[in-house]
Amino acid sequence: MIRKFIYLEWKSFLRSASFGTNLAMKILIGFLMIYFSLIFIGMGVGAFYVLKKMNLEPLVTINKFLIYYFSFDLIVRLLVQKIPVLNIKPLLVLPFKKPTIVHFSLGKTALSFFNWVHALFFVPFSVVLFLKGYDTVGILLWLIAAFCFVYINNFLNIILSNIDKLFVVFLGITALLGVAQYYDLFNITIYTTPVFQGFYESRWMALIPVLGLIGLYIFTFKYFKNNLYLDAGLSKKEDVATTENLSWLNKFGTLGTFLKNDIKLIKRNKRSKTTIFMSVIFLFYGLLFFSGGIETYDKPVMHIFAGIFVSGGFLFVFGQFVPSWDSSYYQLMMTQNIPYRGYITSKWWLIVIATFVSTILASFYLFFGWEVYLTIVVGAVYNIGVNSHLVLLGGAFTKTPIDLSSAGGAFGDKKAFNLNAMLLSLPKILLPMGLYALGFYYGNKMIGLALVAGAGVLGFVFKEKVFSLIEKRYKIEKYNTISAYKQKS
Repeated sequence: MIRKFIYLEWKSFLRSASFGTNLAMKILIGFLMIYFSLIFIGMGVGAFYVLKKMNLEPLVTINKFLIYYFSFDLIVRLLVQKIPVLNIKPLLVLPFKKPTIVHFSLGKTALSFFNWVHALFFVPFSVVLFLKGYDTVGILLWLIAAFCFVYINNFLNIILSNIDKLFVVFLGITALLGVAQYYDLFNITIYTTPVFQGFYESRWMALIPVLGLIGLYIFTFKYFKNNLYLDAGLSKKEDVATTENLSWLNKFGTLGTFLKNDIKLIKRNKRSKTTIFMSVIFLFYGLLFFSGGIETYDKPVMHIFAGIFVSGGFLFVFGQFVPSWDSSYYQLMMTQNIPYRGYITSKWWLIVIATFVSTILASFYLFFGWEVYLTIVVGAVYNIGVNSHLVLLGGAFTKTPIDLSSAGGAFGDKKAFNLNAMLLSLPKILLPMGLYALGFYYGNKMIGLALVAGAGVLGFVFKEKVFSLIEKRYKIEKYNTISAYKQKS
């Protein structure tokens, strides 16, 4: 039975309308995986010797920061790792046993890159400890405990992805603990270090994470098995309908109609609401760069990187999925003789308004100096003039349908953005960084900012010509997009 599921997954991949795009993105992601794999191997081999040079006991030091290591791992998973999805509804009317479906879906997560990449750190580090004379049994038990925590994070990611409030609470607690330790208010590592060290020193403590992993798997299995019903876990949640006229937008004609549709979409759907939350998170991203707390980030070129993200959170999170937000009714729209220019313009104005609001809200960065805030303003100008056009153009090629009602289904896709979208964002970041670096290293900071702002102004000046190119590309990709949106899995 498992072999049949693997066969169906392979056929689904090959027959996908976006097979070419998926293949290209998977190749690109493959190179990224190799890069991070090499980093983890280097960390695993070199950690012992680097810590020794710093006159620190390697194993104790690693155990001290494992609480943050696993916390950060879980946060990355919640933001990036997609839960493997089966097209479950058709399977429920076929003679497949529900436990088999759930075991296969959960088993797919065990093979995720986010799990086995940790072996590239823990295994080399353990080998070095063994060669340096550490207790062999203790090292083995410590390694088993570490992998148990990796897979505990794996299943916590599945559970927390279905309970958004727990994710927010967990993220807030982790941030508070980090800030408290940074300012010497409370040090959580005083209590966690003996626990992780105990996995090496004690023969029985390693059983705790093993039993915890087994218990969490059983809980996760029962959770999804109990929701594998067409009339229960997979049914759409019905809410009391409310109407909003937003009549003040009528004076903008067709543009106002599209804007009303987008505003209602954002307010009424769980996944689109997440874009607002993520945009607020991006506002504070610049603190890592402008506060001077992290030396690596306190570089001029990295400042413009932060400026782009602080003002462009909504652009990157929402704009990446234009027109996928409308995928559920895109075919209907295309039968209504919808003018593409009006459709694209409405998305552009939504992005511009959000960027402008984000820039105003980011005025608290004046605390770090007017040059810091000027960098954010320049980033906003570039986002409006150039990146807004790039995300709309990229939308013609990003044919990923979004199920706005998926938040209530078992094994649904809960991510507000995915790794593919992040990779497609790279050109939007590298170009302004290159312009800034050119001006900074051959002149000064102001020349760099002027070049970035100038590119944004030019983009705004040639807006109509750029929109004509974007409109033409959307028309060329029209039927391919419709075909891709018909596929729900």
